[in-house]
Amino acid sequence: MRKLLFERTENESNKHYIPYKDSDEKVLDTYIPSKYKRKLKLRIPQLNESEVIRHYIALSILNYHIDKGFYPLGSCTMKYNPKINETLARLPGLTGIHPLQPEYMSQTALEIMFDLTNYLAEISGMKAVSLQPAAGAHGELTGLKMIRAYHENKGNPREHVLIPDSAHGTNPASVTFTGYKSVELKSNDNGTIDLEDFKSKLNNETAAIMITNPNTLGLFETQVKQIIDMAHDAGALIYMDGANLNALLGLVRPGDIGFDVLHFNLHKTFSTPHGGGGPGAGPVGVSSRLVDFLPVPTIRKADNKYSFDYDRPLSIGKISTFYGNFAIMVRAYVYIRMLGGKGLKRVSQNAIINANYLKSRLESTFQLPYVKKCMHEFVLSGDKQRKKGIKTLDMAKRLLDYGFHAPTIYFPLIVREAIMIEPTETESKETLDRFIDTMLKIAEEVETDPDKLKNAPLNTIVTRLDEVKAIKQPNVRFNFDAQQ
Repeated sequence: MRKLLFERTENESNKHYIPYKDSDEKVLDTYIPSKYKRKLKLRIPQLNESEVIRHYIALSILNYHIDKGFYPLGSCTMKYNPKINETLARLPGLTGIHPLQPEYMSQTALEIMFDLTNYLAEISGMKAVSLQPAAGAHGELTGLKMIRAYHENKGNPREHVLIPDSAHGTNPASVTFTGYKSVELKSNDNGTIDLEDFKSKLNNETAAIMITNPNTLGLFETQVKQIIDMAHDAGALIYMDGANLNALLGLVRPGDIGFDVLHFNLHKTFSTPHGGGGPGAGPVGVSSRLVDFLPVPTIRKADNKYSFDYDRPLSIGKISTFYGNFAIMVRAYVYIRMLGGKGLKRVSQNAIINANYLKSRLESTFQLPYVKKCMHEFVLSGDKQRKKGIKTLDMAKRLLDYGFHAPTIYFPLIVREAIMIEPTETESKETLDRFIDTMLKIAEEVETDPDKLKNAPLNTIVTRLDEVKAIKQPNVRFNFDAQQ
């Protein structure tokens, strides 16, 4: 275990002060009112610069991040963030601007935002896009608020929203925040929406149906066009959770199928940084039905100048303090411009190839509840291993010992002992083969050395925690008194 900086200050010889005259301190002391003077001795680690730098470099090496290794997280695309994105997002002309600057001083930023909305609209087939939402769930909330405003404008907000049982947990949460009730739709034996269950629950009080496509099992909803047509006939709108859009770039445009709302996770599909609670961005695209309800302001172009448009009487209003997470928009803009249409298509093609390669190599060792070809991700079950006393959690912890981040586990809830894996397009076959070999080795350890798995991880800096206690009683503070 590494020592804290405070613990590394061992004796007076380690102390390094900036030299000053005693007289200077006395003069300064006369200007500070006594009520502002420190009562207790200031505790600052006394280390030289090289020691401090080495300490933090060592800590950074301990941290797991996308530049260090493979993140096979299902339903949460964690792909490499190209450094060209980072370089251009840090240009002084972009980092030095302020959202309260007048429009004539912000033309470059407005042009980037205007072009990005058009790129996202073209990629998705949607009519218009707002960049304001700060994350995917915020995009969901924005989309549902527009759906509610649309129905209210027609005289009836309606009562409920239909959500498949494989949906992301944010879907029902966003529905509740919008004042609707969520109604669960069952999955059929193929892992897609049960059409008969959908028909029985669709009625005149259905405001919308939320569909993740591909769904969280990594399967394309092949009946989606039929579902959309039936929903529209009943006066309902169709929301697409865009968390899995990485599987569709250049292959399918949701707007062409008939979706009315789609949120984009720029931190998933378009390679911007992801994790640690942010930063995020969740732009939302809409069909012609909802254009008038977009948040204000939108960005318009006239006479080769860019400006904000607040004159939108049916708008749901502002949903962000300013206009969205600009630095993340720049990164997504660069990513799209660097790849172009053909490159974006290859992204999805390679993501699908990588996922199916992993699936084909692992499905005979683990259980595969839904045997159809997958899109960008797939879900295994560790139920076979569970019957031998080893939980999916144990196997996930053991992966850490072999230098891999664990995949998503126990989601979606419709799969027992779920292991949800998404390799993304940015991983090489060599990396995938190392992951496969490790998964197979862990499956072998279930048979030959189960105690290793029950106590894993064994080789990490922090071994297995009591996770419930860690959440309820976190201990992250340094005890200064104990060091006196």
